[in-house]
Amino acid sequence: MQPILKKSRRIIVKVGSSLVTNQGRGLDHAALACWAAQISRLKQMGKEIVLVSSGAVAEGMQRLNWTKRPTALYELQAAAAVGQMGVAQAYASCFCQYELQTAQVLLTHEDLSNRKRYLNARSTLTTLLKLNIIPIINENDTVAVEEIRFGDNDTLAALVTNLVEADVLVILTDQAGLFTSDPRKNQQAKLIEEVSASDPAIKKMAGGAGSSIGRGGMLSKVIAAERAARSGAHTIISSGREKDVLIRLAQGESIGTRLLARIPVLAARKQWLADYLQVRGQVTLDNGAAKALIEDGKSLLPIGVSKVSGNFERGEAVTCLDLEGREIARGLINYSAVETGKIMRKASREIEAILGYVDEPELIHRNNLVVL
Repeated sequence: MQPILKKSRRIIVKVGSSLVTNQGRGLDHAALACWAAQISRLKQMGKEIVLVSSGAVAEGMQRLNWTKRPTALYELQAAAAVGQMGVAQAYASCFCQYELQTAQVLLTHEDLSNRKRYLNARSTLTTLLKLNIIPIINENDTVAVEEIRFGDNDTLAALVTNLVEADVLVILTDQAGLFTSDPRKNQQAKLIEEVSASDPAIKKMAGGAGSSIGRGGMLSKVIAAERAARSGAHTIISSGREKDVLIRLAQGESIGTRLLARIPVLAARKQWLADYLQVRGQVTLDNGAAKALIEDGKSLLPIGVSKVSGNFERGEAVTCLDLEGREIARGLINYSAVETGKIMRKASREIEAILGYVDEPELIHRNNLVVL
């Protein structure tokens, strides 16, 4: 058993909605004070901490005296705008008792899918850590729409883990960890103490969303662990109900499930291609093209494409499927969906004759492609 947190210096801590709110009735200030106390202890141990925390919508609802979570997007955004003030104030007050400063960082998927903004976000977060400030990160629900959402804070936490090259991601939830099946439905379910983050079997064990308050379930946490592993970070999924869970983990105690990074670490640009871009379409490859990408590290040529799906433009991200429909790669495509449909199954030398021009001989250059 590996004492992951004990050996780690830069740590991402994600606390779920159920751990920071009173069942959706605003922020649980006693819980926030508890997290601040534990994180201050970790700081004394020489750890760098980034906190990913939910709670803005629930706090906004409480401040607006709304008893039922709205479904209209503009009302959710309004609640988030009001609630973000409360979240920032509450955390600042809690950490102030330990003479620690905090910074609020609100992100959308669009912030990280744009390469320049991605690098700016990275620089800001690393600078805050150097200044001994604790960044408190949440999705920017005030402006986020479906097209630019992360979907849940598990995904956001994993992407931040990659962004700042953290050593470990700690996901705190209301469950004890990852079980062989849903322990709420099967009393025979057993806790998995340690497993590879890339083990395909663990996705089958993870169920749906755990509560009506948060959007993420155990499956989103397993996927987050797999994403975090791409930059070499291990993940721990533990119960936030355990007393002093962060301190005990940092002291080497085994609590919850450890998902170990046992896959090759991707270079930063490859991580960005793999996880930060929103896919706009799909291309299906024949066996020869799939082999050229996976085994030979080649670029994708038009002749290897047998099917095009989606409505993408030049420079947007597309996913590459094999003939069985499995995603094998993704990258930035050099031609639009309409253009790709015209040149697929054709040799690169025929592109100009078909389209009247040629931008690139490759459909996706290997420098803009990552094999998954």
